Amino acid sequence: MDIDIYFQPIKASEYAKNTLGYFTDFHTKDNFPLWEESDIAIIGVNEDRGTYSNKGCAFGADLIREDLFGLYHHNKDIKICDLGNIFPGAKVEDTYHAVSDVIQNLIKKNVFIVILGGSQDITFANYKAYEKLEQTVNLVSIDSKFDLGNDEEDLSSSNFLSKIILHKPNYLFNYGHLGYQTYYVSPDETKLMNDLYFDYTRLGEIQEDVQNAEPLIRNADILSVDVSSVRNSELSSNSGSGPNGFYGDEICQLMRYAGMSDKLSSVGFYEFNPNTGASKMSAKLIGQMIWCLIDGFTNRKKDYPIGTKEKYTRYRVHVEGTEHELVFYKSDKTDRWWMDVPYPPDKRVRFERHHLVPCTYAEYKCSSDNEIPDLWWRTYRKLN
Repeated sequence: MDIDIYFQPIKASEYAKNTLGYFTDFHTKDNFPLWEESDIAIIGVNEDRGTYSNKGCAFGADLIREDLFGLYHHNKDIKICDLGNIFPGAKVEDTYHAVSDVIQNLIKKNVFIVILGGSQDITFANYKAYEKLEQTVNLVSIDSKFDLGNDEEDLSSSNFLSKIILHKPNYLFNYGHLGYQTYYVSPDETKLMNDLYFDYTRLGEIQEDVQNAEPLIRNADILSVDVSSVRNSELSSNSGSGPNGFYGDEICQLMRYAGMSDKLSSVGFYEFNPNTGASKMSAKLIGQMIWCLIDGFTNRKKDYPIGTKEKYTRYRVHVEGTEHELVFYKSDKTDRWWMDVPYPPDKRVRFERHHLVPCTYAEYKCSSDNEIPDLWWRTYRKLN
């Protein structure tokens, strides 16, 4: 399909040698990129009709581009294209349809997708792109709160997660949340997360050791980033950003983890409003976040343990007092860990992608101390 019908071109600029912009194939008035030959595709989505409190975030993509493409690129073998900005539809639903259709076509050609939003309800359109692929997926959000909202209202940036959970047919295997701040989250919301066996981690837990977030990101197919999860003093993104949140170096490290994940296929950056007072400096940080994402992508190790396990060290642990023997794999190439969680044979096709769960050495150590890790239990319940 010709996806160029969805896009408006962007202004061509001259970029210094060896910068990202120098190596990027741009959609201009006279050129539409050869996206099928690209490793990474960048798309802008100028849409904010799904937000009630951040009007203006539809116009952030071009300001981010100004800083992103001036950064230096260190791997010339990675082919990058910028497809331009998706035309806003007559209705917001038309924009959602365009986003889903574009992403679906890119995924089929194994192109890694970077979305420059727009409001975070576009995550729902991103999720729907996976529907026709007929596989269950994992979604991870980086956000200071859970966007559950009121599911009876129209889709918005404050309730898109409820819409995803309730969507039929449902093909969400797991949802993970990173960086939530407890005072923004109600007890009912955390209860729902527990009832659905979802994974969620407080901001403070990640700031104690940012590596605590790596396994969850490594297990994601889709990553949705609300840039207001970064503290206001570091990134003044919109009126919803607050005094607490990630520091710039922390969010950049999370983006590098994301890029290095062999499983991740699309990432969206949302809620940046160029009308804020410090928008120019904020755009610089978002540009560096995306640079770290691309840098991680160029350093993918392709060590997801599928097929033969010859290049992995296997550890078998019997937990006393239970019938379970836990199996762990450690990559000889990267020292990254996975747990092998059993599932019913009749669900083999549906859950083949999810029984090997990224974990840390701490989970292995926990099982060695005769305790079954919480991550293992949550996954086991979802699989069975």
